[in-house]
Amino acid sequence: MSITKSPWLLHYNGSSCNGCDIEVLACLTPMYDLERFGIINTGNPKHADVFLVTGAVNEQNIPVVKQIYDQMPGPKVVLAIGVCATSGGIFRDCYNIVGGADQVIPVDVYVPGCAARPEAIIDGVVKGIGILAEKQVAQNRGVTDEDVPGAYIYEGPLDDHGTLMTDEEIEAYEAEESEEAEEAEKEAEE
Repeated sequence: MSITKSPWLLHYNGSSCNGCDIEVLACLTPMYDLERFGIINTGNPKHADVFLVTGAVNEQNIPVVKQIYDQMPGPKVVLAIGVCATSGGIFRDCYNIVGGADQVIPVDVYVPGCAARPEAIIDGVVKGIGILAEKQVAQNRGVTDEDVPGAYIYEGPLDDHGTLMTDEEIEAYEAEESEEAEEAEKEAEE
């Protein structure tokens, strides 16, 4: 049976404000129901297929992140949730922050936002399941985890704070852009 039918995820908070942690936990509630994809949250890295990292990585938790990653059986997928896990965020200039999770372990999916919205996290997890399926096929052919291309970056429109925009915000933004384009076209004709 394919592990993509019921992947287990492990969540680790590097050093964050806990905003993304709350959003990850919100994904598991009945309102968003991440379990509809067969996903189960586990606390044991030896059972996990998907590794969710929130928060920036600091000097003190580098060995912990590496150990968790190394304990996970392959194939595995790593998601960096939130701007802190993707780049260090507002903490990147702190003396003890090394940056995002990709400074320590390979990351397959980046989900930006401060805090990342549950819809974006779910979309990132679903993209990660797709990458996990590719890695499983590759592993069955004898290819290692590191040889399979990953690094899906969620390409959705972001607001001024780096958070994914809702459908209503996207529509308003596109309407504003089209009005500006029409005005620029009229000025160019004159």
